[in-house]
Amino acid sequence: MKAIKVPRGGGLDKLQLANIDDPGAPAPGEIRVALKANSLNYHDYAVAVGAIPTSSGRIPMSDGAGVVEAVGDGVTEYAAGDHVVSVFFPYWQGSEAPHGNFSHVPGDGLDGYAREAVVAPATWFTHAPKGWSHTEAATLPCAALTAWRALVVEGGIKAGDSVLILGTGGVAIFALQFAKAMGATAIVTSSSDEKLERAHAMGADFTVNYKTDPDWGSTVSKWTGKRGVDHVLEIGGPGTLAQSIQAVRIGGHISLIGILTGLKGEVPTMLLMAKQIKLKGIVVGSRAHQIDMIRGLEATGIRPVIDKTFPLASLADAFRYEEGAGHFGKICIEI
Repeated sequence: MKAIKVPRGGGLDKLQLANIDDPGAPAPGEIRVALKANSLNYHDYAVAVGAIPTSSGRIPMSDGAGVVEAVGDGVTEYAAGDHVVSVFFPYWQGSEAPHGNFSHVPGDGLDGYAREAVVAPATWFTHAPKGWSHTEAATLPCAALTAWRALVVEGGIKAGDSVLILGTGGVAIFALQFAKAMGATAIVTSSSDEKLERAHAMGADFTVNYKTDPDWGSTVSKWTGKRGVDHVLEIGGPGTLAQSIQAVRIGGHISLIGILTGLKGEVPTMLLMAKQIKLKGIVVGSRAHQIDMIRGLEATGIRPVIDKTFPLASLADAFRYEEGAGHFGKICIEI
C-alpha cells in the first residue's frame, strides 16, 4: 500500500511516496482502519522539513480519519463500517498527561497516518462526529482539540466572556467557532484585512490588523473599556506574548499554544505578576477531551472551515501552501 515517508533530516523536496507492507489483520484489542484523510498542522510541517528531528523513513501526519475495516477480539466500541478519527496523544486517555514530549505522537515519535491503512489499538481512535465527512473529521485531533481544551477545559469559558484569538489558522478558526457557540465575545487578529473580513462574517465582534497596529494589545484593551479580555489564545509565542499580556484583564487566562515567532524570548514578568494572569502551556488534549468535544460539536452543529485539499501524493505541495500562510482554516489531505 502507499505511504509518505520523511527521510532523515527532512525536506519537502525529499518526501517520498513509497510502497509499504500491508498491516494485515488486527490482533485482540486492535482495529484496522482504512484511512481516508489527514489535516495539516504546524507540528506536521516541522517534522516534514526536519525542524523536529525524527527517525529516517517516518510516516508523518498526526491527524487521520477513516473507516473501520475489521476489529480484533475483545473490541466492543467499534464495528466494521464505523467512521473514526485518531487521537493526537494515544497514551493520554484521560486525567493528567503521562509525558511532556512527542515521543508517542503519531507522525513524530511513532509512524503517523499519511498512508492508506493502519492497524492500531482501538483506544488510539474515537468515533467521528455523526454525518461528517472523513476530511472534516481529520481536522479535529490537533487543531480543534487544542482550541477546545484552551477555552472549555482549562479556560472554563461561559456566556459573556471575551476571547482574544491570534490569527486565522486551524486552531484560531475553531476557537472563534467555540467562542461564539458559548455566547462569548470574540476578537481576532491577523495581518490580512481580507481574512479579518472573513472572520467578521463568521461572527468576530472586533478585529485588528497587527501589522498596521503594532500596539494591538492596547487597542484590544481599549475596545473592552480597558477591562481587558478574559481569555487569550496565544499562538505566536515570544513575539506576541507581551501584547497578549497587555490585552488580558486582571486575573485573566492566557493559553500558550503556539511558537510561530520562536522558541524563547523576553516576557514582561512584572506585568504578568501585577495582573495576576493565569498563563498555561497547552499541547492538544486527551482522548477523553476529544470524546467530550465531539459530543459538543454534534450538539452545536459547528462544522470545520476547510481552506483547500490535496491528494496524498501531493503532501509536499500542501506543506508549501501552508508555508505561504495564505490559508484560512484547515488544509487537508484526501487519501
